[in-house]
Amino acid sequence: MELFRNVNVDWLGKKWYFLCFSLIFSVAGVISMGLHWAHIGSPVPLGVDFKGGTQVQVQFQNSPDANAIRRATDAAGIKDVQIVQFDAAEKRQMLISLPTPSDASLDAGRKEIVDALDAHYNNPIVTTSVQVVGPTVGHQLEKQAALATLYSLIAMLIYLWFRFELIYGVAAVVAVFHDTLITLGFFALTDRELSLTVIAAILTLVGYSMNDTIVVFDRIRENLRLSRREGLTEVVNRSINQTLSRTVLTSGLTFLTVLALFVFGGAVLHNFSFALVVGILIGTYSSIAVAAPMLVAYQDWRASKGKAAVLPAGKRSK
Repeated sequence: MELFRNVNVDWLGKKWYFLCFSLIFSVAGVISMGLHWAHIGSPVPLGVDFKGGTQVQVQFQNSPDANAIRRATDAAGIKDVQIVQFDAAEKRQMLISLPTPSDASLDAGRKEIVDALDAHYNNPIVTTSVQVVGPTVGHQLEKQAALATLYSLIAMLIYLWFRFELIYGVAAVVAVFHDTLITLGFFALTDRELSLTVIAAILTLVGYSMNDTIVVFDRIRENLRLSRREGLTEVVNRSINQTLSRTVLTSGLTFLTVLALFVFGGAVLHNFSFALVVGILIGTYSSIAVAAPMLVAYQDWRASKGKAAVLPAGKRSK
C-alpha cells in the first residue's frame, strides 16, 4: 500500500529545524535529569524494582479511596507510600508500594501495610499478590539494565559496520542514543518512575528505531549504487521520500496500538506504554531527521578535510 506518490520533500534542507528540535528536547531532558540527580541521587525516579521495597496488591470489598488508604498508612506511621489504582474501579484493587532501606525490613514493610489497612477498614481485605525486592538486588538490576542497553547498542553498531559502512552504524547508534535520551528526559520531566517494564519498553524502542533507520539506509545504499553521479543530499532526500509511505504506515499503526494501551491499559501499564508512545514518535523522527543527515554531514566533513568520500556520491551537499 502506498500512501504518498511522487513525494519530493527537501528533508535535508530542513536540517537546522530538526537540529533545534532535538537540541531543545535533549537539553530540557538533561537539565531535568540533572535536577533529579541533585535531589534524589538518580537521573529519573526509580521504582521499587531498582531501589528496593515492597509492593502489595490489595482487593477491597467496596470501591477503595486512595485518600482513605493514605490516611490509614499515615495513622500507622508509614511514610513515602505510593498508591495506584491497579485496575478498573469496579474491580476494587489497589497497588501499594513502600520503599525499604534494607533487605532485613522487606517483610516488615509488607506486614506494616497489611496491618494498617486491616486496622482502618471494617470489611476484610484480600492481599492478591506481594512483590518484594531488596535494595541489593535492586542495584544489581539497575546495573544489568544499563549494561543490557549498552551491549545492545554495541552489537547493533558492529552489525551495521559489517552490513553497510562504519558511518552507517555510528549514525544509527547516535540516533538511537538520541531517542533513549529524549525518552528518559520525558520521564524526568513528567516525574515518572523507571522500572524493569520501562527498561523492556526502551529496549523495544531501540530495536524499533534501529529497524526504521536500517530501512532508510538500505534504500540510500541502493540508490547510491544506481546514481553515482548524483549528489549525496539528493540521494538521501529521494530515499527518505521513497520509504515515507512505509514509515508512516508502520509507525502510524504501531503508534495507534501503544496509544490505546496508554489510554485504556490502566495505571500499572502507564509508564510502560508512555515510554513506547514517546519512543515510537521520536524513533520515527530520528530515522529521518537525525540518522540520514549524519551521513551527509560526515561526507561534507571529509570533503572539507580533503579526504576521499566514503559513500560513492559525486557532489558535495549545499
